[in-house]
Amino acid sequence: MLQCRMTAKESKETKTAPENFAASFEKIYTANIKREGADKLLEYLKTTDLFTAPASTRFHGNYQGGLIEHCVKVYKRFRCLLECEYGADYLKNPANAETVAIIALLHDICKLNCYKTEMRNVKVKNEWIQKPFFAFDDPLPYGHGEKSVYMISGFMRLTREEAMAINWHMGGFDVRNMDGKYTISGAFAQFPLTLIFHCADLMTSYLDEKIIPLK
Repeated sequence: MLQCRMTAKESKETKTAPENFAASFEKIYTANIKREGADKLLEYLKTTDLFTAPASTRFHGNYQGGLIEHCVKVYKRFRCLLECEYGADYLKNPANAETVAIIALLHDICKLNCYKTEMRNVKVKNEWIQKPFFAFDDPLPYGHGEKSVYMISGFMRLTREEAMAINWHMGGFDVRNMDGKYTISGAFAQFPLTLIFHCADLMTSYLDEKIIPLK
C-alpha cells in the first residue's frame, strides 16, 4: 500500500513549530544540486519573490509564501512516490537525488515575479471596503512548464528527463494538450519521471495545501 504520510515525529514538529519553507528549500537545494551553474541560479532565485509569492491567485497556495511551500511539499511527495515505485535505494544515488531536487524545487519558477497585489471593492455589512487580492501579470509570457525549462536552462543544463518532467508537470491541465496530438502520452510513456512528478504535483496541490476562499 502506498504510504506518503508524515512520520509521527514530523507531525509533532509541525504542530509545535511551523516549517520554515525558505530554509528547507535552500537546504535541499544546496545538499543535492551540484551541477555547474546551480550556485548562480540560486543567487538569482534569491533576488526574486520566490520566498513570498503565492502559488496561485485562487487555487492551491493562494496566499503569501504559498509558492515556496508548494515547492518543498511537492519535493517530499515526489520522493515518496519514487521510493514506492523504485525502492529506497533509488534516492541513494546522488545523480537521482539531484534530478529529483531539480524537478521538484524548480518546476514552478515560471511563476516568479508574476503575482501583484491589487485592491478590489468588497461589500461587508452593507458597506463597501477595499481588500487586497493577488493578480497575475506575467512579464515573460513564455508559457508555463516550458517557461520554467527556459529559465533554468539560462543557468545550467537539464537532462532530457528533467526537462520533460518540468515541461509537462501540469499533465492534462496543460492547454497544449488540447490539440489532440497526444504529445503528453508520449512523454509519460518514454520518461516515467514525467508521469510520477505530475502525480506528485497534483497530490500536493489538492491534499497537502490549503485554499483561502476569496471573500
